[in-house]
Amino acid sequence: MKESASYKEAVRDDLDMISDQRENVEDQSRGVYSEDRSEEIHGQSNNEPKEMDKSMETETEVETGQKMGNNDESLRGKSTVEQKDAKGNDQKLETDDHRQRIEAIKRGREREKDRIAVERAIREARERAFAEARERAERAAVERAAAEARQRVMAEAREKLEKASVETKQSADKASTEAKLRAERAAVERATAEARGRALEKAMSQKTFVEPRTQAERNPAERLSSSSRNSGLKHSFSSSDLEKFDGTASESAQRRKARLERHQRIMERAAKALAEKNMRDLLAQKEQAERNRLAESLDADIKRWATGKEGNLRALLSTLQYILGPESGWQPISLTEIITTAAVKKAYRKATLCVHPDKLQQRGASIQQKYICEKVFDLLKAAWNRFNSEER
Repeated sequence: MKESASYKEAVRDDLDMISDQRENVEDQSRGVYSEDRSEEIHGQSNNEPKEMDKSMETETEVETGQKMGNNDESLRGKSTVEQKDAKGNDQKLETDDHRQRIEAIKRGREREKDRIAVERAIREARERAFAEARERAERAAVERAAAEARQRVMAEAREKLEKASVETKQSADKASTEAKLRAERAAVERATAEARGRALEKAMSQKTFVEPRTQAERNPAERLSSSSRNSGLKHSFSSSDLEKFDGTASESAQRRKARLERHQRIMERAAKALAEKNMRDLLAQKEQAERNRLAESLDADIKRWATGKEGNLRALLSTLQYILGPESGWQPISLTEIITTAAVKKAYRKATLCVHPDKLQQRGASIQQKYICEKVFDLLKAAWNRFNSEER
């Protein structure tokens, strides 16, 4: 395009130069002819002899003018030929330009088609990559959900197993404690009955042999002291009879008294142990009845508190004050304070010390507090086991 434009400008410059030359020649010819005519008119009156010379000069000038005209015509013909050539060149250049524009348009269309095809391929590749990434993400999410479900099932099974083992252990401990208490009670009752039977048998067997001599040797003061002892020990399994008739005839009164006191202390300890055991049984029955009465309302409160927090140790620790109450002495812990594992372990140890059944028994907590703390202790223990399994 640039070459064709420069060529056109060169042709135009040549044509302008030729036309300028032609105009100059015509002007010169017209000037010469006018001078000749004026000289001819003025010369006829002044100098006729010079007429011939001037005519000759004019002829030569006319010839030169004709030659100049012929040259102009030849130049004009040349200029027309050049104009035609220029027009042909212009047309050729225009056709070339048109063809080049068409080819450029075709090339541009081809490039546009190639660009569209490349963009389509890139878009399809990007869509395929997005689809594959989405499928991988969905597959990973499904696998993660399945793994979490398996972990939850395993944790629930572990919790159930631990709870069952704890309940079995508690029931076994309770049964063994009750059996031990029954055995102790039976042993105390049996020992008491045996001691009473032996004392009565011994007293009855010695009564027939020792009574006449003891009555003869006894002075009035001894009889008075014996009667006072009988009245004081009337409720201690017939201890007065033992004091009267226990021992042989040759045994001193001091030894008999020491033996009777020792026997009385044994009987008192047995009676005291039996009374304490009966009191413990009575308190246990009352406590169990109170627990059964409070269980329905307390279970609902505990379930409402623990909903959505099963197995989540941080959530249980951060909301522990809502179920324990202010009288438990528990200091609330915010969720931001138990972000790290060490903080969670420290808070769990503090919570177990606060709700442990043995600690509550030592503090003399009420039945309601004991029941709530036992349930909370079980929930915290299950959440702790799950927390440890996740940390590992």
